[in-house]
Amino acid sequence: MSKFKFKFIKKYFLQKKREFFKEAVKDIRNSGTIAPSSKYLIDKMLNNIDFTKNNVIVEYGAGNGRITNELLKRLNNNSVLICFEINTKFYKHLLTFKDKRLVVINESSENIKKVCNEMNLNDVHHFVSSLPLTNMPDSVSEKIVIESYALLKENGYFLQYQYSLTYLKKFKDIFLNRVILNFELRNIPPAFIYKCKK
Repeated sequence: MSKFKFKFIKKYFLQKKREFFKEAVKDIRNSGTIAPSSKYLIDKMLNNIDFTKNNVIVEYGAGNGRITNELLKRLNNNSVLICFEINTKFYKHLLTFKDKRLVVINESSENIKKVCNEMNLNDVHHFVSSLPLTNMPDSVSEKIVIESYALLKENGYFLQYQYSLTYLKKFKDIFLNRVILNFELRNIPPAFIYKCKK
């Protein structure tokens, strides 16, 4: 790789990080973070999904599409990815991902049941969530997780990262203790990964 090309790529990614930081800080209550997820966090989150199968995956809080992009790289051609994003700027950015498997929805994740009904969708294979659950009112976060559990196929995963253990008990209660806890240090900030299996 030429020196010029390397500098251009580095400048591009630094610009994208700055854009994410500015938007995330403006909407910190909904974004819940100031930096995009690291590749280490994403790999650890997604390593329980069998991407050779035809999957219907719902992503909550897609943000700038870092996890979305990785999901699209791994999903087979007959799979579907439904992304919820309420931040208008991030939503518009996600619409630039031209992929027939991708459906982007500018709604709150608490409307998951309504959206699935409208799409005639009864089962979701996996949920991948970047939602800041601890920043939300308890009634909203619990509604999201309980309704997701109801839509989740048997042996499907609800995958969530958080920066604390405050939601662990709720996940254990809803998923009947079928929760595996991982930790990823190579992320800003370091994060806990909840792998909740139905």
